[in-house]
Amino acid sequence: MHRRTHTFLMAAAAWGSCAGLTAYGFVTDSAGAAAKPSTTLTILVTNDDGVTAPGINATVQALTALPHTKVTVVAPLTNQSGTGAKMTAGTLTVTDATTAGGYPAKAVAGYPADTIIWAIDHHGVSQKPDLVVSGINFGENIGPLASLSGTVGAAQTALARGIPALAVSQGVDNGESPNFSQGAKYLVAWVQAHRQALVAAKKGTAHNVSENLNVPTCATGHIRGPVNVTLGTTLNGYSVGTVDCSGTAAKPKTDVQAFVDGFASLTALHPVNPPQ
Repeated sequence: MHRRTHTFLMAAAAWGSCAGLTAYGFVTDSAGAAAKPSTTLTILVTNDDGVTAPGINATVQALTALPHTKVTVVAPLTNQSGTGAKMTAGTLTVTDATTAGGYPAKAVAGYPADTIIWAIDHHGVSQKPDLVVSGINFGENIGPLASLSGTVGAAQTALARGIPALAVSQGVDNGESPNFSQGAKYLVAWVQAHRQALVAAKKGTAHNVSENLNVPTCATGHIRGPVNVTLGTTLNGYSVGTVDCSGTAAKPKTDVQAFVDGFASLTALHPVNPPQ
């Protein structure tokens, strides 16, 4: 088993049972007590669907429920899906906003990458976060779709600034709208599995943990994984609108194959948009 996946599942096992993903939570010590972090984990949350989208609301609700975790939201004012790592030239307009659940946020009139540029380069937030989480996106960002994704573009822009980042997307498949609660469980498990490394990292030092997480939506069966795979180069030959969450296929090689076979997948992120 891939070491990172093994660590992920160890963190996932701490809070009981959840189909596909065993569960999510703190890694426990030998006595079964939750291991408490030594300091607060600071997370900047963004997306590409816009500040009032249901996916980012699910992300904020899941992360703010974690102990010793501070969440700041800086997201696009409107839906900016498919804008990749585009940036806005000139001054950015930023206003106060809230998520669908009423969590305070800053809304940037621009692209997802602009939210990172304003927060970090323009010092829009008071401190550099330990982690940037981008998503949960409405729809999968796998294979060649990843380079078009504003969700992924924002995470890559953060990584270029030395900030570990996680892009998270929930699949639109089998005629089902994304079940963001499923994606949120995988998101929280990832954060908990990497929490020690993220907190230990000094500001400006990106540990090699940044990834693109894609979680299918299962109407029947259950999600398997997560699996560490390579980014697919094509969607040809795959029906990404039909996901088999009840199948027995094993050991996918790419995120596209993993997705259609009902696996949550993790692929590497690469930085874009370095500071000028």
